[in-house]
Amino acid sequence: MYNTIENQKFFEHLASWLDALPTRSLQEVLSRPEKCAIVSVDVINGFCYEGALSSPRVKEIVSPIRQLFESAWGLGLHNIVLTQDTHEPDSVEFAQFPPHCIRGTEESQTVPEFRSLPFFDKITVFEKNSIHSGLNTGLQAWVQSHPEVETYIVVGDCTDLCTYQLAMHLRL
Repeated sequence: MYNTIENQKFFEHLASWLDALPTRSLQEVLSRPEKCAIVSVDVINGFCYEGALSSPRVKEIVSPIRQLFESAWGLGLHNIVLTQDTHEPDSVEFAQFPPHCIRGTEESQTVPEFRSLPFFDKITVFEKNSIHSGLNTGLQAWVQSHPEVETYIVVGDCTDLCTYQLAMHLRL
């Protein structure tokens, strides 16, 4: 069913493509910090610390993202947005995934590492009730009210679902 040689060729191609991508430092990306924003999706307790969809692997992204926030803030980027699963108890998503991050629970809260940032009160937080950060969240209104932003740095977990949906929403 699977052609091992073709699979190997594809992965070699993918690796060489990734190796050829240009790299830029955060200082380069943020040379005009007022024109940049960081948008983080679903770095919350329910994916990092507790609940049906929590994962030790996902927990490992918390510290690097916090460091990104701190570095970017220090370089003058003050547009940081968090979109976070905050489901109603009868969310249609629960037909596909176990109940998680229900409104009012600790699972739906921002991870403590972000809440303890000295500038956390300046971060914009949008609750979302689906895998799509742009649906009924206020994110689109935020984007429209910040026309100066030309570059978005997108971080988060579930790169094949929520992070991908967010990146595509911002791109399109």
